[in-house]
Amino acid sequence: MTRTSCDGTGLLGAFRAAVANLEANVEEINALNVFPVPDGDTGSNMFATVSRALSEAETVDGAGVGDIAAAIKRGALHGARGNSGVIVSQIFGGMADGLEGKQRFNGLDLAYALQKGVEQSYRAVSQPVEGTILTVIRDVAEAAHAAAEHDRAIESVLAAAVDAAARSVARTPSLLPVLREAGVVDSGGQGLYRLLQGALLHLVEGASTRAASQDPAARLSLIVAHADEGHGYETVFFVRPNGHGPLDLDAIRDRLALLAESVIVAGDATEAKIHVHNDRPNEILGYGLSLGDLSEITVVNLDHQARELRHRRVAELVGVNARATLEDDDVEGHAIAIGGPAAARRPTPSTMWIDPRARNGTTIPLAVIAVVSGEGLEKEFRDRGASAIVRGGQTVNPSTGELLAAIDRLNAAEVVILPNNPNVVLAARQVAELATRPVHVVPTRNPIEGLEAILAVGPGLDVATNIGRMLDQSRSVRTFQVTCAVRDARIGDGKVKKGQTIVLDPDEGLVAADKDRAKAVVGALGTFRGGFELVNLLYGEGAGLADAEALATSIRTAFPSVEIDVAHGGQPLYPFLIAVW
Repeated sequence: MTRTSCDGTGLLGAFRAAVANLEANVEEINALNVFPVPDGDTGSNMFATVSRALSEAETVDGAGVGDIAAAIKRGALHGARGNSGVIVSQIFGGMADGLEGKQRFNGLDLAYALQKGVEQSYRAVSQPVEGTILTVIRDVAEAAHAAAEHDRAIESVLAAAVDAAARSVARTPSLLPVLREAGVVDSGGQGLYRLLQGALLHLVEGASTRAASQDPAARLSLIVAHADEGHGYETVFFVRPNGHGPLDLDAIRDRLALLAESVIVAGDATEAKIHVHNDRPNEILGYGLSLGDLSEITVVNLDHQARELRHRRVAELVGVNARATLEDDDVEGHAIAIGGPAAARRPTPSTMWIDPRARNGTTIPLAVIAVVSGEGLEKEFRDRGASAIVRGGQTVNPSTGELLAAIDRLNAAEVVILPNNPNVVLAARQVAELATRPVHVVPTRNPIEGLEAILAVGPGLDVATNIGRMLDQSRSVRTFQVTCAVRDARIGDGKVKKGQTIVLDPDEGLVAADKDRAKAVVGALGTFRGGFELVNLLYGEGAGLADAEALATSIRTAFPSVEIDVAHGGQPLYPFLIAVW
């Protein structure tokens, strides 16, 4: 008999099955990475997010639909990891709003909830890109709505949603050039498909999770997980007049239109929210200060063209798989292992360090949280004045819950987060919305940029000025990341061989490749026009002091007048991080 509606118990059971189905296919999704090194891990990040949501939902087992959905929303929000996890949390958040107050729901209710999930997830991304998980959830919602108008049975509508998800994932290459060139599909969309598929399997009963992993759609997939792309920098803040009279929203819009694009000014004469895109966020912040007091400042790099160039350069290179992490006792748990292979393979739990001076005594005006891994790098951040360190970064993306826990332990009026990795930025931005005090995000792309940013903090300066200084300082240094290609690939007219050293720019664009590490690095340095005076080599996993000194010798031979500094960073995955001035 076809199930026509669902109560709270049914919803929780379907969500358990959805999480289990995603877990069973984590390897499939994790392997779908076209980048040469892991830029977060889509499958593990999504699994960590929904696992936390399931843990929260289990605490209200037996409740009605509205309460179960609210618990899923709450858990996903606090457990979100990486860009994919943040977007999934927004989908569930919108769906929970659509099911609010309900004890049961039918197919038409599900279609409405899915549409609310579309709206909230699209709002979460400043410049939505088609051919990603956002496209898939939109197609799913449209199909569910069309099906529900003819048959309100929950099983029928969910079946239509799953079919739409499979079709939508399959067409993502026609929407994103980088996917089409690689002949692959979007991994975030594939993860969403697996979640919906698991829920349907629970409703129809008798279908196994193992069988679900064998369908043709599973074999299509590779990925691009960067749905948050745009142009220039996105600058967002709230402004309240402070002795300058009421805000004139029309005048503000007219002025910002001369400085920026995508200008949005919302609010009234007493408070307004400003959103713009331009190449010089310091100009926008300076203008904002002329209007009054600023709060909830975020500045995010959304340069779509640069990222698309990166995609084209590294298309067909596959990254090293990685796993999500669990928090240790120093942070309240925000993810839960529900058994099975994906949970068992997680690495050492991430941890947190808090400067005792920032959690005791007098409230400090501004605290800085750095997301970083590596003994040497962590020490550098502590020495330069970081108030807290949340260990994480490439492949180990901290959850929103971890970052919130760090904020809660800081005795500071305002907080700045340095994500130091593109795949941590969305989670950090979500934290800024959830925190009970002002939290700002300076979108540093790697630890070197973060170290530069923290040097720019002026103790006597206001927060807006410090944010602008930190962003400018972070981009004043040129950086390279050095690692290894993990398989043969063709990039444009050239070829990269498995095992070759590859040198990447801050946006993971390929700069140089060679079987000899020194030749690759020297070749990358040779691309700089205008010369340079200082090279800083930070060696990490896969390299020792002798390797670093040998590389330094090769650089000195090629560039005799350049000063070279060698230090231990201890960073995972990259044998070398290189800073150039």
